[in-house]
Amino acid sequence: MATPLILRNCPTLCTLNSNQPPLRTLTLTKHFSVSTTKTWSHSINSTKMGKSEITEEAEENVSVKQKKIFVAGATGSSGKRIVEQLLAKGFAVKAGVRDLDKAKTTLSKDNPSLQIVKADVTEGSAKLSEAIGDDSEAVVCATGFQPGWDLFAPWKAINLVEACRKRGVNRFILISSILVNGAAMGQILNPAYIFLNVFGLTLIAKLQAEQYIRKSGINYTIIRPGGLRNEPPTGNIIMETEDTLYEGTISRDQVAEVAVEALLHPESSYKVVEIISRVDAPKRSYEDLFGSIKQR
Repeated sequence: MATPLILRNCPTLCTLNSNQPPLRTLTLTKHFSVSTTKTWSHSINSTKMGKSEITEEAEENVSVKQKKIFVAGATGSSGKRIVEQLLAKGFAVKAGVRDLDKAKTTLSKDNPSLQIVKADVTEGSAKLSEAIGDDSEAVVCATGFQPGWDLFAPWKAINLVEACRKRGVNRFILISSILVNGAAMGQILNPAYIFLNVFGLTLIAKLQAEQYIRKSGINYTIIRPGGLRNEPPTGNIIMETEDTLYEGTISRDQVAEVAVEALLHPESSYKVVEIISRVDAPKRSYEDLFGSIKQR
């Protein structure tokens, strides 16, 4: 009669238990893959029994603690989509918002993987550091443009960078815009460049924030989308290096997707990418898209 195999509580050791002395000892070796839900590959290697050797392989998906991503501007048109897609990918999300009441009606409050905290990039790095906390592994800045007297509000995204330094967070995704460097591109008369700088000096402020982030030493991905559309995607993504695109549009859903995929692909590290979408563009993997962009 076959001897039953009994797994003890010890996570790394399995033994055979019977009235007779143990015939073999099985050892489990854990291998972790890098993902939001890690996979443990259990390789069970047996000791020799006479001239025979038994080798068993078992694959088991084990749910582990989720990676938590802090999203600034989480109730904005793009920020909300980023939060939704992060949750769909299995991340835990800490949504940083200026208006808690608005967040309760805008974001899914029933999701246990979502935490809503008050955070305003214009209030300084100390309060932002408290909001980010010790449990955030990356920060996504999706604070949008709002006309007002504080012309350099977009520049104050640097407060998030300083908060990351205080918390030891070394991954930063910034949603910026094409044409931020329009003057150097010879696009100073581009209607979009003129409009955005007349109403708040937005592009100038964003460019200053970009430059600060690039000098910070933090692992960054700066995403410069074209004109933002609220409609669902109608084409495939075109990704180019910085200061290349000066026209074109893209769905906010695709911008959110690029931001989330940047967290999953090391090819996106220390890069500035410009994105639009076109119906005639070929479908490409994100590994290919990010990999095609050279660091500067």
